[in-house]
Amino acid sequence: MGVPKRRVSKARKNKRRSVWMKIAAPTINSCPRCHSPKMPHRVCPECGYYRDREVISEAE
Repeated sequence: MGVPKRRVSKARKNKRRSVWMKIAAPTINSCPRCHSPKMPHRVCPECGYYRDREVISEAE
C-alpha cells in the first residue's frame, strides 16, 4: 500500500491544489460576415448572424 513517508508541507500541498483554479481567457473568433470579434458558438453582437442565418434582426 502506498503510504506517505513524510508530512507534505503547506506550500507543496497548496501548489498541487491551486492548478484547477487557474482561469483561462475566453477564446475570441472573428465573425465571418462582419469580421468583428465574437465568442465561438454565439450570435454575433454586431450583425446578429449565426452560421449564415440572421437570428437577431437589425431593426434598431
